[in-house]
Amino acid sequence: MSIWWRSWRGPWWVCCGALLVLGWLRPLALPDEGRYGDIGRFMMVSGDWLAPRLDGVPFFHKPPLLHWLQAAALSLAGVHPWVSRWVPMAHAGLMLGVMAWATQRLYGPQVARGAVWMLGSSLAFLIGGQYINHDMLVAAWIGIAIWCFGLAIMDGGTTPHRGLALCGFAACGVGVLAKGLIGLVLPGLVMFVWLTVTRAWPRALRWPWLSGLALFAAITLPWFIWVELRHPSVFNYLIIGHHFGRYTGTTFNNPWPWWFFPLILCGLLFPWAFVAYGAGLRGLWRGLSQPKLLRRQPDPAHALMWVWLLAITVFFSFPRSKLVGYILPVLPPLAVLAACAWQRHLAERRWSAGVFALLCLLGMGLGVWGNHAATQYTWRKSSADVAQTLACEIQPGDAVWVAGDYPYDLPYLAGLSQPVVVLADWPLARRQAGDNWQREMFEGASFDPAMSERVMQDIALLNQPQAPGVWLVTPSQRWQTSDLPHWQAVMQGRAWVLWRSAASASKSPIATQDKSLRCGHAHGQPQ
Repeated sequence: MSIWWRSWRGPWWVCCGALLVLGWLRPLALPDEGRYGDIGRFMMVSGDWLAPRLDGVPFFHKPPLLHWLQAAALSLAGVHPWVSRWVPMAHAGLMLGVMAWATQRLYGPQVARGAVWMLGSSLAFLIGGQYINHDMLVAAWIGIAIWCFGLAIMDGGTTPHRGLALCGFAACGVGVLAKGLIGLVLPGLVMFVWLTVTRAWPRALRWPWLSGLALFAAITLPWFIWVELRHPSVFNYLIIGHHFGRYTGTTFNNPWPWWFFPLILCGLLFPWAFVAYGAGLRGLWRGLSQPKLLRRQPDPAHALMWVWLLAITVFFSFPRSKLVGYILPVLPPLAVLAACAWQRHLAERRWSAGVFALLCLLGMGLGVWGNHAATQYTWRKSSADVAQTLACEIQPGDAVWVAGDYPYDLPYLAGLSQPVVVLADWPLARRQAGDNWQREMFEGASFDPAMSERVMQDIALLNQPQAPGVWLVTPSQRWQTSDLPHWQAVMQGRAWVLWRSAASASKSPIATQDKSLRCGHAHGQPQ
């Protein structure tokens, strides 16, 4: 076994093991994990591996890599939130391992080992690394692309390393399939700035550009071409609407000022982000006080880390809408910078090993606390109790309706093989809906009008008698029994109520959570 693996395999296994355990304990977070988890599950159930679908309606907000991998995992191991989390967890482990391998080559085993502990014990890794969405996937492949392109340039040969450069192009292609154009744009941005700062453009021009671009196209183009042929205008909707539109728009959720990401990184990589920031401020002060230092040719490896961190942070600070997961691509360079600063300034102190261990434990404790807090928040909104009762009592051919809101985790946890019927005032929603679940559905309707007509029904149906075998799920406190004379309440859950049509309802009273326990318990539901 090679020395580079032996130097960091211990912390890598510890951190990935902690990630696996925490991923097992937490229920599906809402709305993202319910949404993306069920898109992958429905892809497996429906057999449509071309178009991601939310409740049967095409959902083209992102490319399909996450959903492909989830569907494959669920086919092999069964439907469970932990299995759906295998995909982001595998990419988190990949991010950690590739960072360690590259850092070993650039800085040596001590820095690589420190960076693994710092990133692997962080809140970002332990929570973000198990969260079912596209962010960890694209962050891992962006990182692989930057590491490969950078190492190809810094290779000691007379020309850039061809194999590493081709791996960089391939990683960009997979990154595009993971979340779209940022899989190419962000590595390109980092490389452009870094090559300019280090004056390494002559070497970059000797990359295998033709074969690299051909490899990139072979990975990305088949799905985009195929889906455009089957669902015209997908490219315009995905790239123009959900890439450029979200980047420049002002109507999307989660508006934050420019300082959001620099601040949030302090928590995501606590406490190590402060070590990296401190080293950066110290270097900046030295440069300002000694101008001759600024005229020196920068160290290529260290310049790459700072350009990587700053360029992507600035890029994501411009849009008004900001989500925490956007900033995951800068975690590797931030961890490496912190590890370098620790090794240079503190590692030789007598007390450094003990303090380092305590800080790693502090970071892991924060991850455990975050996992617990997310679990408690999720149970207050989850439909798991109602979903379990529905899964126990639903019969073949029964229909499931929802009204008042959309319980993202219900189809996943109830194991429904058919889409639910969503009741709403759809004409009003098309005029007034913001960045919410209603918009997700009616925007996808144009790509499959027949399915959308079946799934998206008018709210007036609530006030009409229904045939036997129709179930209804509504938010708690939204409607009382007297408001729905054609329905009988079956179960009052924590956040949702399960009803069935009066034509098929029994005379039994409203059930409680105890009823669901007779059939087992929902995935991750506390007993």
